[in-house]
Amino acid sequence: MLRAYDEQLRVEVASAVGVERIGPLHCATYLGGRGFITYRSLNADGEPATEERVRELVEAALAHYEQDPSTARVEWKTRGHDHAPGLHEALVGAGFVPDEPESVMVGEARLLAYDVDLPEGVVVRQVTDEGDVRRMLAMQAEVFGDSPEFAAEIEEQVFHRLRTRDDMEMWVAEVGGEVVSAGRLEPVEGTEFAGIWGGATRPEWRGRGIYRALTSARARSALRHGKRYVNSDSTEFSRPILEQSGLVKVTTTTPYEWRRGR
Repeated sequence: MLRAYDEQLRVEVASAVGVERIGPLHCATYLGGRGFITYRSLNADGEPATEERVRELVEAALAHYEQDPSTARVEWKTRGHDHAPGLHEALVGAGFVPDEPESVMVGEARLLAYDVDLPEGVVVRQVTDEGDVRRMLAMQAEVFGDSPEFAAEIEEQVFHRLRTRDDMEMWVAEVGGEVVSAGRLEPVEGTEFAGIWGGATRPEWRGRGIYRALTSARARSALRHGKRYVNSDSTEFSRPILEQSGLVKVTTTTPYEWRRGR
């Protein structure tokens, strides 16, 4: 599964408004002034990456974004199993700040598509109405503790993608019209994968199987899209739940963020 992840997902940059290639790097730009750097490997011409080569790539990528004043922040997405000597030092030296590591979880969608008993009154459904999507995003922002500025940026990106592409589904669990859990499904064109992202559940509703039911509903939808695998970058809150559902930790990912003027 790790090989399939490396070959099919490493350079997936859906909904980017622009992508610049710098050697092996895919430097994407998104609405809201966000940059994102990903790659399959930092090796070059069949030769393993060196500290000098890694440092040069970091400097070149940052220079690319620095020359665009509309880019306010940039994320460099690392993977724990990569051969990337000196990458941490090069990123920190360039002003990138590491966030908490996350687990890259991958599993067969069919293993997640099982029935889950829900508490009375809880309904899981896909939402498409703009008002429903806004309620979903507001709940996620509240649970994640997002700033108003970041929440507005996410909302802009989500609605742009929903209006211009047909590759993202929004799913919620509701009780009496209140969104208590939510997450996205993103089938990736040309791959065997569908990503499950943005999983959030209100604290008072956790531990009742709602997140597992939401994951199962998205896995069923992934199967309908013809996808074999489901993947997710997971915090330590969701990793144990996904492992119980059949996903496997194949590697780790640590986002490093650069902010203009920091």
